Amino acid sequence: ALPILQTVGLWRRAGRKRAGESCVRADRFQGADMTAEEMKTEAQQSFSIEGTDISPKGDQSVLKTVKKEGSGDETPMIGDKVSVHYTGWLLDGTKFDSSRDRDEKFTFDLGKGRVIKAWDIAVATMKVGEICQIVCKPEYAYGVAGSPPKIPPNAVLVFEVELFEFKGEDLTDDGNGGIIRRIRVKGEGYSKPNEGAMVEIYLQGRHGDQIFDEREVKFEVGDRKS
Repeated sequence: ALPILQTVGLWRRAGRKRAGESCVRADRFQGADMTAEEMKTEAQQSFSIEGTDISPKGDQSVLKTVKKEGSGDETPMIGDKVSVHYTGWLLDGTKFDSSRDRDEKFTFDLGKGRVIKAWDIAVATMKVGEICQIVCKPEYAYGVAGSPPKIPPNAVLVFEVELFEFKGEDLTDDGNGGIIRRIRVKGEGYSKPNEGAMVEIYLQGRHGDQIFDEREVKFEVGDRKS
């Protein structure tokens, strides 16, 4: 896994900053002449609000910059269990949390409100092995209240996230992986069919790239003869 603090302790001369790059100030770099507090300040990154707009409303509330491309074409779906490493900063470069500091990957169910909205949106666009930077406005993070004491009210946050794996939801009682559900499009409302309810579905069966069954079916839930 790549280190998440890729630019800490590095500096570039003015005018050499590349698009999308975060780097520390170098105008007062004086080595041993600096105080401990000044060295701490110099070690922080500073961030700008930039990236590709992936917010649902297209209002630049969630911006994403890919730092390392992932592999394959598949991305996580709603309900998938995803495993990531992350580090979070305020815009001034203050780090408030990092799974890497704990040396423990963070796992959550995507699209179920277990994390801030920006994460549900951004991680759904990632491929395995990808590292990206996410800049999110307060309404997609911790809002007006913030998350004291580390995150102030109305804070714009910056995250760097690396996706390691994702897998669908195991519906078997003993967790043997015999039935895996992956949600392509989330349904509306909260009602679900009960035992004995009549349902009408469209199904498509695949093995690899080959479709072996495709039809509309009407049946009674729980009727094994259907």
